[in-house]
Amino acid sequence: MSDLSPTAAHDLDKLIVALDVPNALEGLELAQKIGNAASFYKIGLGMLTGGGLALANELKQEHGKRIFLDMKFFDIGATVEKAVRGIAQYDLDFLTVHGDPYVVKAAKEGAGGKDLKILAVTILTSLDRNDLDGALVKEGDIRDLVQERAGRALAAGADGVIASPQEAALIRALPEARGKLIVTPGVRPSGSDAGDQKRIATPATAIKDGADHIVVGRPIWQADNPRAAAIAIQKEIVQG
Repeated sequence: MSDLSPTAAHDLDKLIVALDVPNALEGLELAQKIGNAASFYKIGLGMLTGGGLALANELKQEHGKRIFLDMKFFDIGATVEKAVRGIAQYDLDFLTVHGDPYVVKAAKEGAGGKDLKILAVTILTSLDRNDLDGALVKEGDIRDLVQERAGRALAAGADGVIASPQEAALIRALPEARGKLIVTPGVRPSGSDAGDQKRIATPATAIKDGADHIVVGRPIWQADNPRAAAIAIQKEIVQG
């Protein structure tokens, strides 16, 4: 598992490695350990005060990596538009916002024609029906709610959606999803612990069901050898 096959290298950016570590220094160290076994990284809120934006820019500009900034913006439209306009200047690749149509529309305005892809969050992969009941979300099967929410976000102009791998096929079947991105967190390699994720699948299954990219964090950064862990996932994606 020390080397990538040509096929795996060709599909390298299907894997997005979540740099869910405390600060930019640890994030850069992890990316260096992984090396050419990954070309796409996610930086989220957990690192925002630890130099996350600086790391995103360094990985993009100096190391040629693709960057998914997972901020999940949610506010009034004018504030979302301003926040996205500020992010768009960094020439990053993906940015998440909540999937409410007015939020999506504001984010697209803020992106201002840049290459930054706006991805709408449907329902977090750490949530189940009990969680939704506690949050007073309307009744219904969670998969149906995710599909409905995804359709509305895509119709509002989102470039893609974030959804669990268990809903990827349902979303891919939507007319609104044609030519759009589906990015799936909650992916766990075969035999790994689910952690706090409740709607999960293996990398190969998620891709087969319609995901364009999968996001994997702990199974890589908690591994004794993060590079080997990333390579194993790349092979799992390719071999199906």
